[in-house]
Amino acid sequence: MIIGYTTGVFDMFHVGHLNLLRRARENCDKLIVGVSTDEVVREYKHHDPIVPFNERVEIVKAIRYADEVVPQTSMDKFAAWEKLHFNRLFHGNDWKGSAMYNEVEAKLRAVGVEVVYFEYTKGTSSTLLSERLRNG
Repeated sequence: MIIGYTTGVFDMFHVGHLNLLRRARENCDKLIVGVSTDEVVREYKHHDPIVPFNERVEIVKAIRYADEVVPQTSMDKFAAWEKLHFNRLFHGNDWKGSAMYNEVEAKLRAVGVEVVYFEYTKGTSSTLLSERLRNG
């Protein structure tokens, strides 16, 4: 059985999020989705999400592609693997080649986990939606 794992903030859920979850689920037998806690978002994005954590979790749970939804309490994907024992990590290709993900890939490859990148959905993101809301 191939267990997949992907994570995200999933703030202001949009078609890019849906595309990631759909593609990930097509490439595994079970998909575990980590939703970033408000604290994690604050730590690496330096702002609060618009939609509170509990509501983002409920939205992701309602998507048929997510078999299990867990809190992402750390950006450490290896620590997530130690707890969840997934075989594949799915992510948008906007992170591919970054220093952080090169390290993630190396650590996970050493324990037999494949990192699979999907094309980032162009033209939509929670960041763009936030900017539009702020600027009217």
